[in-house]
This record gives sequence, C-alpha cells and structure tokens, in this order.
Amino acid sequence: MTGKPTVLFVCVHNAGRSQMAAGYLQHLAGDRVEVLSAGSAPKDQINPVAVEAMAEEGIDIAGGTPKLLTVDAVKESDVVITMGCGDACPIFPGKRYEDWQLDDPAGQGIDAVRPIRDEIRSRIEGLIAELLPAGDAAHRS
Repeated sequence: MTGKPTVLFVCVHNAGRSQMAAGYLQHLAGDRVEVLSAGSAPKDQINPVAVEAMAEEGIDIAGGTPKLLTVDAVKESDVVITMGCGDACPIFPGKRYEDWQLDDPAGQGIDAVRPIRDEIRSRIEGLIAELLPAGDAAHRS
C-alpha cells in the first residue's frame, strides 16, 4: 500500500450504514485515510434519520449523495467493507474485504438507528487502529 489507505464502504442504498461509516472514518482519521462510499442500488438521498443520528455525534453527513458502486471505486480501494450488498460487490485479488453484519436503518426511528451508529463507530475505531498503528503512520509503505 503506497501513501494513505483508501477505504470503500458499500451497502445497497448508500443512504444509511455506508454513509455513517464514511462520516465516522473521515471524522476520526481525518486526511490520513481516503474515504469512499457507494451502493449497489443507491437511493436518491441519504436517510434523514442517519443524518440526525450522526448530527448527535457532531458529524454532518447531510451534504453527501448516494453514489452507484463502480468497478473503478473497488479497484482504487485498499479495503472494501460491505454491509449487506451480497454478490453485487465485485471481487478483485489483492484487496482486503470485510463484511459487517449491521441492521439496516432504512425505515427505522432514531432510537433504532443510534445502536447501529454506535456499532459502526466501534468498528471504525478498530479499523483505524489496524490501518494507522499509533506512531507508525509515517512509516507505512
């Protein structure tokens, strides 16, 4: 891996889970990680309850737009994290893939979305610890 790692979050609609994950990674890792998100069948807007749940954490994801998953996005990425998109995600050799089993926030109220958000944050913190070991960020190659 040269330079900073690129992480792609993929879910079906790119409106909830993947947007929250991207928001957290951008917020917590800053410019040390390139963050992408996409969906296999993107909605036309981000889930407003996901926006609200992230706003409670001081993270604004309202400006994002769901994007269609492309082969190029996967090729550009070092780590591809899927959230229930199943076989819609193209697989390339040499990439790191993880599948995070998370409840879908679509159609859920804020009380149901908060625990999903908190689980995503926990997983993002673990991912950052793996990708950017403390004190080792300058020595990655």
